[in-house]
Amino acid sequence: MMANRPHQTDLTARPTTPASTKSPGIFVTTQWTQVLATRGDSPEARQALSDLCAAYYTPVFILMRRASPSEEAARDLTQEFFARLLSRAGLGQVDPERGRFRFFLLGAVRHFLADVHDEQCRLKRGGGRVPISLDAGTDSSPDLELADTTTPSPDLEFDREWAVTLLDRALDRLGREQAEAGGGEQFPALKPWLTGDKQEVSQSDLAARLGMSEGALRVTLHRLRKRFRELVREEIAVTVGNSTHVREEMGYLLEVLSQG
Repeated sequence: MMANRPHQTDLTARPTTPASTKSPGIFVTTQWTQVLATRGDSPEARQALSDLCAAYYTPVFILMRRASPSEEAARDLTQEFFARLLSRAGLGQVDPERGRFRFFLLGAVRHFLADVHDEQCRLKRGGGRVPISLDAGTDSSPDLELADTTTPSPDLEFDREWAVTLLDRALDRLGREQAEAGGGEQFPALKPWLTGDKQEVSQSDLAARLGMSEGALRVTLHRLRKRFRELVREEIAVTVGNSTHVREEMGYLLEVLSQG
């Protein structure tokens, strides 16, 4: 389930603002709600937006790679996109009613690619801008083409990568928790049972390898799965505007992953 990641730059460093550590049933002010509350005009909201952009660099890169002739060009476009986004004086295009950072970021990428395309049209041929493809999600493609049913739509590809990134973040947090609790050595062997990856050994063989009874292993996996779900909920809560969106977002992202 976990996907390979492109080379990361300084922008992709792990955010310093942690997800909420409250009970998953309690919704508190998070990074995205900070941004929504002030439309990004406070220093705290700007830092929160920067942290969110860093955390979800990869879904944006995936769309830029689809629009670019090379990985290097895609990386340059991604950096330029985030530089423009984070340098703006405000976030007037944010719609608090929609309430989800995923919606905002995807819409911002679409507008960015459309702007880049318009800039290219104004430049003479060979004017320095790497050509982009409009099948990466902009709404201004001049040509009508038959749909490619073998390739997921840009929006779906973005959402899948978003979901994988979110699960990766939750799994990383769980791994750190286990290491702090003294279970770091066992965790790599238990991870595949949490993510749905194909298991190479049976539970009985795994229990024997870890020096546990099968009953103890089942209890451990049940506890880890429960905590993993809680951490996924917390990661989702960071990116939505209110508690009613958490369950909807979780259901949608699991549905997206099941289509992969």
